[in-house]
Amino acid sequence: MTDDLDTLSVNTIRGLCMDAVQRAESGHPGTPMGMAPVAYTLWQRFLRYDPRDPIWPNRDRFVLSEGHASVLLWSLLHLAGVHAVDPDYEVLGRPAVTLEDLKSFRQLDSRCPGHPEYRWTSGVETTTGPLGQGVATSVGMALAGRWLGAAYNREDFPLFDFDVYALAGDGCMMEGVASEAASLAGHQRLSNLCWIYDSNRVTIEGHTDIAFTEDVAARFLAYGWNVTTVADANDLDATARAFHDFRAEAERPTLVLVHSHIGYGSPVEDSPKAHGSPLGPDGVRAAKRFLGLPEDEEFRVPDAVRERFAQGIGARGAELRAAWEKRFEDYRASWPAEADELERMQRRELPDGWDRDLPDFAPDPKGLATRDSSGRVLNALARNIPWLLGGSADLAPSTKTRLTFDGAGDLQPKEHGGRNLHFGIREHAAAAVANGMALTKLRPYWSGFLIFSDYARGAIRLSALMELPVVHVFTHDSIGVGEDGPTHQPVEQLAGLRAIPGLLVFRPADAGEVAETWRCVARLRHEPAALVLSRQALPTLDRTRLAAASGVARGAYVLADAPSGEPQVILLATGSEVSLALRARDELAAEGVGARVVSMPCWELFDRQPREYRDEVLPPSVTARVGIEQASTFGWDRYVGDRGALVGMHTFGASAPLKQLLAKFGFTAQRVAETARGLLAAGPGTAP
Repeated sequence: MTDDLDTLSVNTIRGLCMDAVQRAESGHPGTPMGMAPVAYTLWQRFLRYDPRDPIWPNRDRFVLSEGHASVLLWSLLHLAGVHAVDPDYEVLGRPAVTLEDLKSFRQLDSRCPGHPEYRWTSGVETTTGPLGQGVATSVGMALAGRWLGAAYNREDFPLFDFDVYALAGDGCMMEGVASEAASLAGHQRLSNLCWIYDSNRVTIEGHTDIAFTEDVAARFLAYGWNVTTVADANDLDATARAFHDFRAEAERPTLVLVHSHIGYGSPVEDSPKAHGSPLGPDGVRAAKRFLGLPEDEEFRVPDAVRERFAQGIGARGAELRAAWEKRFEDYRASWPAEADELERMQRRELPDGWDRDLPDFAPDPKGLATRDSSGRVLNALARNIPWLLGGSADLAPSTKTRLTFDGAGDLQPKEHGGRNLHFGIREHAAAAVANGMALTKLRPYWSGFLIFSDYARGAIRLSALMELPVVHVFTHDSIGVGEDGPTHQPVEQLAGLRAIPGLLVFRPADAGEVAETWRCVARLRHEPAALVLSRQALPTLDRTRLAAASGVARGAYVLADAPSGEPQVILLATGSEVSLALRARDELAAEGVGARVVSMPCWELFDRQPREYRDEVLPPSVTARVGIEQASTFGWDRYVGDRGALVGMHTFGASAPLKQLLAKFGFTAQRVAETARGLLAAGPGTAP
């Protein structure tokens, strides 16, 4: 039943949102004003969330997918009294969002940025900038919740039963990634997932009927969702009934379709003018007058409103968390090993002996495709890291990412504890779902062909922005795809992935480097990694005469040096081209030319090494350098310098058997040796 204090609380949220946007002279007041009643109802009456411990593992998650309305979230975090958490997961004794933070909305270093940013402001469950990403990520959270319950709940110990709520708008519903994720959620029957659709029928360009006239409710019914409608966002009781309907649904995810008025109560209500710009001083005063708020008082928070939040979400959350912590202590007494796993998972720590039984790979001129050796290493790791799980975008037989050991199983609607996920042909959703799982502290991976990383790039970028240890596994890494032709042969994708700050991109040269790559990746706590693996077999190098593969940990290392230790030319390569560089080295050695081969599996790690090490691997005095990679040469100049040369791709590929492609595009030992000779003939100080 709505009372006057509920109305005051809702309007206080609206007032804070208007004032923050107006003070910043930037932002989006319309959606917060329209959806404040729905958000208030959810937080005050339903959300199982303790503001004093916003990382409590069994908390309900709230995702603001329409992230441009971030001031709504900042107001909720402030009024609920959510506490700050430091990078070591320690809860601090200060609020996550103060009134001063709200006053500095969208300003440099403010805890209230323009969109929700994970790891920046406590209480933000995921970064939601591009529309559709939040709802897609929420599917991963809900899927992780189901998996945690299946893996760790025991009779009388229901540790994990949290729900996931995501607030989305018309823009989210138009984005393809949301459709991919909704389809997957319907298949998985994620009844712990609730999307709240803010249907205000307005976007930046105008009313949605200029581009978007579909029946969203019918679409979600077709996905297998439960759909319920709230005719008026201001009707708190109707909204509460919709959330009760969600909680009663045991078989399907729920879409709560809310008809709202953007910019409610303002002179620009239901207008595109309420989208993305302040109301102006006169508009703010008019809206406050309509809402019954003091017209000339900014950032007003009555004590009664704070007390209402404390008695609602504050008291309910504290009680639920205390009961859960007591339950967990009892669980620990009966299930100590499982309790230890859960605590390590929450701290992103690995179990003891996580790297035991990693396979060794004997030298072999025929070798293995790095996708094959990766599959073997992945299975060994997953046996020892129980919360490492993932799958592919319908390509596991090709990406070799299926977990095949006894008990791995498939994560399906009636088997939530499986370790193999089937994302379907949904690359963008696969990466976003993996982000959601990582945000729930699982260790996820997903896989596809490298060429299709373009489809997933938005979510890959967010994994780096949020510093999540997601593993993006890509195979079919080059023109080595062969007859499938240029549509399936990646050229510019490596350069594109390397351009993402914080993403570690590994392209290992053989099975030994694959094992060391996974050893590095498993230890990551706050960085995502992209593994770029070959379809074709690569020789397994003889480490008794070459440097150890452990050099992967430094990003690049001297694999084979000139006999004298003072090279005349340096051959730098990654992946399948490393063995090519070794063959060119042998050809040059037969002519008395001393060549060093440097394997560079991870540029990002190499760039972090001390200058002394980098100069040791790439002596500045040796300017004759050849970079070799079956990809765009973009970025290689910083390693070969303006006196070096590159053997790479300058066009798209072609459809033909691999050997013909290698000859056509110059990936032969003869071409590499010839390029090196040209540099040496030009002499130092002379541009080739």
